[in-house]
Amino acid sequence: MAAQIPHYSEEAALSLTLAIVAASPAPLLLLDGDLNIVAASQTFGQVFEIDADKAVGGPLSGLGAGEWETPRLRALLDATAAGQAPIDAFELDLVRPGRSPRHLLIHAQRLVYLDLENRRLLMSVTDTTQTLVDQRLKDDALAENLVLLSEVRHRVANSLQIIASVLLQNARSTLSDETRAHLKDAHNRVMSVAALERQLSESAAETVQLQTYFISLCDSIAASMIADPQQISLRVTGEGGMVAARTSVSLGLIVTELVINALKHAFPDGRAGTIVVDCQVRGPNWTLSVTDDGAGVAAQPGQGRTGLGTSIVQALARQLEAVVEIKPAHPGTRVTVTHTQVALVQDLPADGQAAASL
Repeated sequence: MAAQIPHYSEEAALSLTLAIVAASPAPLLLLDGDLNIVAASQTFGQVFEIDADKAVGGPLSGLGAGEWETPRLRALLDATAAGQAPIDAFELDLVRPGRSPRHLLIHAQRLVYLDLENRRLLMSVTDTTQTLVDQRLKDDALAENLVLLSEVRHRVANSLQIIASVLLQNARSTLSDETRAHLKDAHNRVMSVAALERQLSESAAETVQLQTYFISLCDSIAASMIADPQQISLRVTGEGGMVAARTSVSLGLIVTELVINALKHAFPDGRAGTIVVDCQVRGPNWTLSVTDDGAGVAAQPGQGRTGLGTSIVQALARQLEAVVEIKPAHPGTRVTVTHTQVALVQDLPADGQAAASL
């Protein structure tokens, strides 16, 4: 047997509606079509220091000292009462005599019910004053932290450059060729991190423009390791792109190792040549390559250049979830480090099947 729906009189229905509005835990006003207050929640009265019972029957413009009477709010409420769009998060700065200003969000909607002749609006108010204050404090704290972080990075860069200078001085003064080579390698590794810290100290962002960073890094390497720029040149190409600072540290170390490796092995017996560092960024995907036109190296697994530099590159690539590939460049050698997070869809082949490049 179906449940019977009880019949309420109009007076009972209205009484129930007023009771619901009055008991609402949120600041609510029930308005008629002329923007007079039909009901007000006790919470509304408590939040805005208004006697909710005395406010009933009076106009919205008469609340408090008249601070609720604003042309913009009235125009929006009139439009909503006429059946146009509801008010969704209208921002209102409530300025009251002798009290602190309040920042409010107003929502209002026309109620649709059987008595179409008597228009009713339900207006809810959210006080976001403290939220804005908290957000402002967070923004100020963040800005201060960024300034401090920039200063720390600037000092770290200076300290690393001092360490690099000491390493280079020791390299020049040592009599052992092997020790000199190791000290120069350590110098360039330190300088690669110092160059990044310098760039980060000059930017408030947590991302790095790779091409700018690589140019600065390669200029530093060339100044310390290339005696005759007319004999061996080091260039940076590619469209670059923005990557996270943490990723750029590893990429900078990879570039340093590959360039050092090329300078050591690609140009024996005073051979002239060029080393090109290229970077391409496509969203989360990126490709880094270091190519020389030197003597060349075998591309078969287990052959070619090995040593600490190669081990460092492989380890860094694994951390970045990237793949290292060594191929002949005809002439010379190309080492490519590729990170693919999203497959790139290429043009459809003739048979209509989609092809994806990973």
